[in-house]
Amino acid sequence: MSDWSEGVFETLISTGVRQAAYVPDMGLKKLIDLCIAHDAMTTIALTTEEEGMGVLGGAWMGGDRGVLLMQSSGVGNCINMLSLTQSCKFPLLMIVTMRGQYKEFNSWQMPMGQNAQEILKLAGVTARMIDEMDAVAPAVADAAEEVFAENACIAVMVHQKLMPVKTFGK
Repeated sequence: MSDWSEGVFETLISTGVRQAAYVPDMGLKKLIDLCIAHDAMTTIALTTEEEGMGVLGGAWMGGDRGVLLMQSSGVGNCINMLSLTQSCKFPLLMIVTMRGQYKEFNSWQMPMGQNAQEILKLAGVTARMIDEMDAVAPAVADAAEEVFAENACIAVMVHQKLMPVKTFGK
């Protein structure tokens, strides 16, 4: 299976994203590693996803563009903090790797994975599910352009079928 991470990373760099806030995730590992390794990118490991709202709001006020990298199970953690983006009118670009979809083995991932897109929409976030490998980087590029031009809030959701199949043993 080819990977979408390099194209997304190149898109982030070319659109001026200089901060990446993330909660560690195997589906995002390669992208996170690319961000960590790049001299022009500041990475911030979060303990919970909602911390990313404050980090990226602060980054924006300091003149930097940022991205929040997280798994769909963290969407529920962000609901209250998403109101900051609406109240303070700062841009929010999220890349969300999905769980609870294709070949999911962990039943605990199902509720949020199956409802994350609708939950984000209800919270005022445009949520775009991408299920084709070659479409991920262009979707991030389109979202980044819109987010930073209009102070929009957009989540690019990477369908679980584009990730390696996870098991408890791996």
